[in-house]
Amino acid sequence: MTNQIAKALTFLKNSKFRSQFKLTDKDSLYIQTKGIDTIRSHAFDFITTRLDSAFPKDDGKQTPMKGHPAVFIAQHATATCSRGCLWKWHRIGKGRALTDDEIGDGVELG
Repeated sequence: MTNQIAKALTFLKNSKFRSQFKLTDKDSLYIQTKGIDTIRSHAFDFITTRLDSAFPKDDGKQTPMKGHPAVFIAQHATATCSRGCLWKWHRIGKGRALTDDEIGDGVELG
């Protein structure tokens, strides 16, 4: 875990809104069944298709609360769910594509 991710997680756990997101037993079972590599692959796909663009379609609404066991909940908990959240919590600027490192950090967080 990078130092930047560790700092972000410290701030996020103190957020009443962000800390309310919890994985259910069903989500945990899904992760165990599919394996962490598959979950990371899904997170990578969601980030690159929904967040990577300089101006994502429907920014702020592109990550649903439900629909994928684990990844969507994790993205909301870690503020990797929209470009607005990426800016507010991680200082990742809008108006440009994400770097490979930013995508990688998003996958690790989300």
